[in-house]
Amino acid sequence: MSDFTGSFVLPLEDDSIQYNLPPGLDPAARLDARLAAGEVTLAWDGRHGYLRSILDALRVPLSSQVLVFSKTSLQINRITPSTPRALYFNDDVYVGWVQDGDVIEISAVDPVRGGMFYTVDQRRSIPPRFKRRDECLQCHASPRTAGVPGHIVRSVYPDTDGTPLLQAGSFSTDHRSPFSERWGGWYVTGTHGKQFHMGNLIATNRDKPEALDLAAGANRRTLTGLFDRSPYLTPHSDIVALTLLAYQARAHNVITRVNYETRFALSSQEGMNKALGRPANEWSESTRRRINNSVEVLLRYMLFHDEPVFNEPIRGTAGFDHDFAQAGPRDSHGRSLRDFDLEKRIFRYPMSFLVYSAAFGALPAEARDRFWERLNQVLNGTDQHADFAHLSPADRRAIREILIETMPGAPLKGTEAAYAPAAKPAPVPRTAKCCSGAGYPASPNAERISRFVSK
Repeated sequence: MSDFTGSFVLPLEDDSIQYNLPPGLDPAARLDARLAAGEVTLAWDGRHGYLRSILDALRVPLSSQVLVFSKTSLQINRITPSTPRALYFNDDVYVGWVQDGDVIEISAVDPVRGGMFYTVDQRRSIPPRFKRRDECLQCHASPRTAGVPGHIVRSVYPDTDGTPLLQAGSFSTDHRSPFSERWGGWYVTGTHGKQFHMGNLIATNRDKPEALDLAAGANRRTLTGLFDRSPYLTPHSDIVALTLLAYQARAHNVITRVNYETRFALSSQEGMNKALGRPANEWSESTRRRINNSVEVLLRYMLFHDEPVFNEPIRGTAGFDHDFAQAGPRDSHGRSLRDFDLEKRIFRYPMSFLVYSAAFGALPAEARDRFWERLNQVLNGTDQHADFAHLSPADRRAIREILIETMPGAPLKGTEAAYAPAAKPAPVPRTAKCCSGAGYPASPNAERISRFVSK
């Protein structure tokens, strides 16, 4: 089964996607609308420009800071091992800052269209507004992003100035990546025992850049001596934040790909039915297979299929694990899908917290219903496929119970009805109202989770 790795880029201008429509649903676009209306203002300071104010407005925690020194983003001329780029994130937005940079870079998740890209001018003389930057799609809509507008966490062999030595290759990083291939070109603070990564290191041998002494960059509790940390909001590049970032960035891409695949399939089916005079709700086998197969990819990713077992615990330095977990929501036993394990795997209950996201809720009903049907089969033990062998009976029961309590209306009780396609694809949402309900009642813990999600 394909996992969308290396997938061709889907046509963003198609009527079923309409990526080029004006933004409006993602967190950055909503904040920009409030700026335009005079409802909020952004404060500027001499060292970081609008950074701290943007983070506050988008509810992005400082503990999420991670530092990347490879020249793999927009302002490459200002990024070196001595002046790394700082990246901050929450559940649906990513903010990039470099020292003396011309702009702050923002990537935000539109629930339907995927990644949307913006910059904010760092000059105090210019009123701050979020400028859409579709040229970012040259890299951010590619086989590395599952063929949709999305996000990339990349591991490279960096030269002394941060230039990736691409002759040695590079790695796209997510939760499935071997530890030894993670975080090349990134700074990493935290402990992880004898499972070594590529972070904190520079490839000094241009002929054999892969000949890194991984132990030399391991288990750093601080970055003292590597560069001047004083310009940054925190001195950390937390290993737990890095681990979550790698999982989450790819998860957003997979959700978007399933959304696109379903819309394309249903739009094509609708046209075929009209041309052949068939009933509007009739599906071909290829339409059913295209939707169901894409949902299978999402199901496995959401359940952390192929996650390697940690040989030793990992521990961060910035308190990100605490901040992330506190956002909830929790069931009556105090359990949350945001609870970390970090002893043998990332999460205590291996089911993605992004099931609560606006992007998941905005999946076309045909894909979302199929997902719940299949998840129910896995959690109730009907599906014992080897791909889900990492889920113990206790895991399945706990995940089911947590979801039933924290997502009222989620169809996980009793036997699911047979899956039947809708008569026609859902229209592309054009206003915030289209996705506000996500198809299910709001969690009773919505206020807690909102502290980690952009408004």
